[in-house]
Amino acid sequence: MPSFDIVNEINTQEVDNAVNNTLKEVSTRYDFKGLHTEVVYSKKNNRIDITAAESMKLKAVKEMLTKHFIKRGLDPKVLEFGEEEGSSSGAVKQSAVITEGIDRETAKKIVKEIKNTKLKVQPAIQDNQVRVTAKKIDDLQEVIRILKSKNFSVPLQFINMK
Repeated sequence: MPSFDIVNEINTQEVDNAVNNTLKEVSTRYDFKGLHTEVVYSKKNNRIDITAAESMKLKAVKEMLTKHFIKRGLDPKVLEFGEEEGSSSGAVKQSAVITEGIDRETAKKIVKEIKNTKLKVQPAIQDNQVRVTAKKIDDLQEVIRILKSKNFSVPLQFINMK
């Protein structure tokens, strides 16, 4: 039986490229000359730490990072920014956790949306993904088309079409 998986996966190399491009842009911008600004990507913790001299500069770096995420084909919805906090040197810092996988609540919303289509497909939640099976590939393609038109809290990728 044909099937596919609905997942939320992040290409860590593209995230690294987006962070490096952000750092390159910060180093060339005139308004950041002489100011301590850093953007550090931790692959192990799956998060990005931003440090800037002041709150306005921090906001500008976040906008640059989001812009470079979009340029690299990554959805900025995966970034969950934490609270802005001060550091001992007078700078401000903020962390952005990169979310991967589909949480239980979002998976339930996806399954409900699929069932509302009244197509002959079977959605099943498996860990942090949703598998959809059907007798006809056309039904699966219709499900993909419908889910792409909806807005969920995480970006969705459709993989393993068999």
